[in-house]
Amino acid sequence: MQTVAVIDYGMGNLHSVAKALEHVGAGKVLITSDASVIREADRVVFPGVGAIRDCMAEIRRLGFDSLVREVSQDRPFLGICVGMQALLDHSQENDGVDCIGLFPGEVKFFGKDLREDGEHLKVPHMGWNEVKQTVNHPLWHDIPDMARFYFVHSYYIAAANARQVVGSGHYGVDFAAALADGSRFAVQFHPEKSHTHGLQLLQNFAAWDGRW
Repeated sequence: MQTVAVIDYGMGNLHSVAKALEHVGAGKVLITSDASVIREADRVVFPGVGAIRDCMAEIRRLGFDSLVREVSQDRPFLGICVGMQALLDHSQENDGVDCIGLFPGEVKFFGKDLREDGEHLKVPHMGWNEVKQTVNHPLWHDIPDMARFYFVHSYYIAAANARQVVGSGHYGVDFAAALADGSRFAVQFHPEKSHTHGLQLLQNFAAWDGRW
């Protein structure tokens, strides 16, 4: 049976992610902060919620920045929400925070006066939003284009490499909803809270060989 390590650095909805992975039959799901367990896992999930400054402080304290760079190179790796944002170069949150730098680009604030067609939009962006599939990636298997996923975020990803954007969203501005590079895949939304389509994405991740 394959193992899926859910990285525990004290910031993330770990049990919801783990339960969803178990529900789709992903294998033996381990919530762990043990680097050796993470290195030995067949697949790795990197969730996150909260402020990026606190997340990056713990990630660096635990040495998970270098660990994430290592394990995401040679096996299926999934970043979720702030776990995705932490993979970028830099975030504007908390007066600016340098991140892990696996994906070029910046995490930007939606703004206090975000508008669409003259209508004021609430920040954080919270709720269901369509995701346009910009690349035919294996993790989109059996998920229709423009399917709706559940988002909770005040900051959005402005990717520097358009070829890595495999899913896009729109909320006042266009933003990267999903990024991919080699065996790395990352989403801004919460698949574990996105019902049928989110569970399908996790099932696809569990079956993915890390190539596309």
